[in-house]
Amino acid sequence: MSDHKPRVLATRLFPPAVEARLQANFDAVLNPRDVVYDADQLVQAADGCTGLMCAAGDALNAAAIARFPDTLRIIATFSVGYEHIDVAAAAKRGIVVTNTPDVLTDATADITLLCLLGAARRAQEGIDMLRGRRWEGWAPTQLMGTHVTGKRLGIVGMGRIGQAVADRARAFRMTIHYSNRRRLPPDQENGAIFHADPEAMLGHCDFLSLNCPLTADTRHWLNAARIARLPDGAIVVNTARGPVVDDAALIAAVRSGKLASVGLDVFDGEPRLNPGYHDLPTAFLLPHMGSATLETRNAMGFRALDNLEALLLRGETPPHVVTVA
Repeated sequence: MSDHKPRVLATRLFPPAVEARLQANFDAVLNPRDVVYDADQLVQAADGCTGLMCAAGDALNAAAIARFPDTLRIIATFSVGYEHIDVAAAAKRGIVVTNTPDVLTDATADITLLCLLGAARRAQEGIDMLRGRRWEGWAPTQLMGTHVTGKRLGIVGMGRIGQAVADRARAFRMTIHYSNRRRLPPDQENGAIFHADPEAMLGHCDFLSLNCPLTADTRHWLNAARIARLPDGAIVVNTARGPVVDDAALIAAVRSGKLASVGLDVFDGEPRLNPGYHDLPTAFLLPHMGSATLETRNAMGFRALDNLEALLLRGETPPHVVTVA
């Protein structure tokens, strides 16, 4: 490697260990105040850069990518999802796009169970009661929620995260139903019941966990018609992507009593979530915390750096290239 280090823009403030490695191997342009750049600011900050380490929410649409400097060779996102990047526009300019798969599985599955339990056991109402100093002591009918053990869990999207959710749910003796593009081999199903048609699965779901990627087919997949197929009193959990659900339909279903509650870690348009969620006292809501452990965020950053280093330092194809659909 020559003494001249490739310049890489870090669009956000990343964990200390990640930024230390970034600075050791590159001429790093950091964002210590963690300002969320708009498209104009991104283009300006990327001047002279050969690499860009970005994150979910960055404005990497076709218009912005068209204005990036000719020096830019790679966009490495600090995420598994890459819907914030116009991959086709990047490909037209010869810019490689990479992501960070396989390091978020356990952390996201853990948060899925937290959302499931929090929604089922009315945890948010209990927390609000205590913090609001309104608790007057135990009562026989206080905050009666939904029993979890032994119930039926439907999983939409049985990839690594979906399978990890199923593994955890089995500890609660839940019966697992799932729908996926392809049926899993028997040794991976581990007794789970496959439904080729996800709509046919909905009637078997006391709990429904959304663990599918966001695509044109899954955008607003959980709409009013599909919610109507769920058993009365079901609970919906979403730790995948916010736009997988139709917010208005989901909120209306909780208000009407069709659904007992929801447990959500992701939202359409986040951080500006639909204000109707604030008016659902039973809803268990988290601010996109699925990967928020020190170990996981470091692993995400190191995987993004693996991609940057492969291309910019060794001239190799990065290990986690995103291809145009």
